[in-house]
Amino acid sequence: MKAKSAKLLSLVLALMLAFSMAACGNGGGGNNNTDEDENIAAKDWDLPEFPELVYDDEGELDEDSYDERSAAIYNYVLKDFVEAYAPAQAETNVSKRYALMAMAEAKLMESGVMLPTKTRGGNYAITRIVPYTVDNVLWGTDNDRFHNALVVSGDPIAKEDITHLRTMYEELKGTGTYAAQAKAYLAGKGRTFTDVYNYAYSSDPQTWDALATSRAADSEAIVNTYDGLLEYDNEGIQQPALAESYTVSDDGTKYTFKIRDGVKWVDSQGRYYADVTAKDFVSAFHHLLDSKSGLDWLVSPVIKGANEYLKSSTKDFSVVGVTCDEEANTVTYELTGVIPYFPTMLGYNIFAPMNEDFFFSKGGKYGTEFNKAAEDYTYGSNPDSILYCGPYTVTSLTAKNAIVFSANDSYWNADNITIKTINWKYNDGKDVMKAYNDMKAETISGAGLNANSLEQSKKDTLDSGKTWFEAYAYVSNTDATSFMNFFNVDRNQYANVQDATAAVSLIKGADRDNTNLAMKNVHFRRAVMFAVDRASYIAQSTGDELKYNSMRNCYTPGNFVYTSEPVTVTMNGTEKTYPANTAYGQIMQDQLDADGVGITVWTNKNISGSYSSDGFDGWYNPTNAMAEMKEAIAELKSKGLDLTKTKIQIDLPTFAANQTYLNMAMALKKSVENTLGKYVQINLVSCAVVDDWYNAGYYTEIGYESNYTIYDVSGWGPDYGDPSTYLDTFLDDYAGYMVKCIGIF
Repeated sequence: MKAKSAKLLSLVLALMLAFSMAACGNGGGGNNNTDEDENIAAKDWDLPEFPELVYDDEGELDEDSYDERSAAIYNYVLKDFVEAYAPAQAETNVSKRYALMAMAEAKLMESGVMLPTKTRGGNYAITRIVPYTVDNVLWGTDNDRFHNALVVSGDPIAKEDITHLRTMYEELKGTGTYAAQAKAYLAGKGRTFTDVYNYAYSSDPQTWDALATSRAADSEAIVNTYDGLLEYDNEGIQQPALAESYTVSDDGTKYTFKIRDGVKWVDSQGRYYADVTAKDFVSAFHHLLDSKSGLDWLVSPVIKGANEYLKSSTKDFSVVGVTCDEEANTVTYELTGVIPYFPTMLGYNIFAPMNEDFFFSKGGKYGTEFNKAAEDYTYGSNPDSILYCGPYTVTSLTAKNAIVFSANDSYWNADNITIKTINWKYNDGKDVMKAYNDMKAETISGAGLNANSLEQSKKDTLDSGKTWFEAYAYVSNTDATSFMNFFNVDRNQYANVQDATAAVSLIKGADRDNTNLAMKNVHFRRAVMFAVDRASYIAQSTGDELKYNSMRNCYTPGNFVYTSEPVTVTMNGTEKTYPANTAYGQIMQDQLDADGVGITVWTNKNISGSYSSDGFDGWYNPTNAMAEMKEAIAELKSKGLDLTKTKIQIDLPTFAANQTYLNMAMALKKSVENTLGKYVQINLVSCAVVDDWYNAGYYTEIGYESNYTIYDVSGWGPDYGDPSTYLDTFLDDYAGYMVKCIGIF
């Protein structure tokens, strides 16, 4: 069966530098059912009959049957979200749109298809990278561009200097002077700077085609090879990049960008190929739509004609609102309407350029002739099969070892980059001390501290008598990335599709059907979610002291957007008016409260004391877990599954070679079984190498390939500054590419 979409952000990308060895038991709960459990009466459960999967004589899955089954299950488990999100998508008033989206997200949280766990950051770290000299805007990929970073030589930056620089940034943000003053401050303290940035990574890029991937592991590398139209600077201000200027039509629906003259395309050897032109952006958009690699959903509701092109059998690109004036060297994007957040989308790879002639030379084609599986199609298959117009070319790549990005001598802004070489150094995650030791040796520029290395940093002493922790450790900032535990509602695989000997399920025979039935019950899913002690789970990677710092309670951060004017919505039949500057999270919380579901996503009862969706556990509640389980028992009994006699088996793949991830999995198992052990058994499915763990879910292309009941590797980082960047990932029919994480589409 062919792949239709792909996108995930891997938890390993966030945690790989924060390995720990905190111990946790691996015990399971006994099946000590009581008479009270057995006397729970069956309660009618309106579960529809879902279409069966159809296979041909050779065992190949019929795509239409899979799509029909996926659609039916999607509309069942996410019905309330779908109904709530439709008016939000149609709303044109920005503030009301935010309010309706928050209400829809409440329904998504209530559906029990995913449990929020954490965000990136919030752990102790030690670094040589000067704070805020890399873009820190919450969305897009510009924060993976390192060409303007400042990196000190020798010892890491002192803790007190980190504090001073953070204060300086808040004072200077928006003036364009912070980087220079930060450099002067550190130089005044005798610090010198290097033009080399050493970075640890855990997953080789699967492609080098910027327009055919939405995996963070790919885009984090590729973004350093090209420039976009505009680029966020280190102070969060969009600056001209390949577009030296742009204009917006009076009606706000057309954006025209003047492309900078004289920008060069070069190959991986640095040899001139052609100039970058406006046509390159039209060619790129054409390829983007054809590639169908999990990016098309971003632009189909935004660019005029994009959706029509995607659905058309003729593939007439003239209907798409992306055109160029070659003489004027301008490219124009015509939108489907007024899209206030459109400029924020320009920081993502969907608006990267592509040289058409080079694309054709690598077997590329457009429209109905495009076939990424063709033998002669090699575009993006390796660093030699793309062109470069950004600050770096890839001069060396050894799989699972190292990638070297060297300064592009032909780069249009070469005189203004501070980093000449970026060294990516592979970390397979097996040695929980490697990142810390590599950071100390200056092999990498910085590292997060995990429970294990945190303790070591408190023992390692300097000549000053201070420990490494006392001298250098600070708490890193969190961001807008949300990691989740995904619940598979229609599992079909019980070993990895790439290797049938890897991540082999411990669930056998009829237990598979029992688990699949239980996972379609919202009360069962919520029972398991309410039973997860996320503080214990996160503490395995951060240490106990900071276990709440990175804890997140919803998908879209509650402070991601605010209403800009008063807005009135109808919530469960009652009109409710919100004043200007109401947080997205507040409205989401009100909907959850109105629905009577015991989830807290927005409160000031957290580690900061200010209203936030982070820094507290708004889900873990054994009492709620048992109440939901009793509902599940009653409903499942009506379908012939008696949980008082049959324990549900849940597979959780884990990277057993890394003690941190194993401990996290054991913490989850322990907390769930402590509360629900009469009814649920968590099986830890051992993955010997990190690729086996990734292949269970992160690298899969469609939900059918997902090999787990619960999966805790993946998350989502926003592409632009609107809540739809999160919620659209749960659209149906392959449009929302996180839907595959719940086992469908």
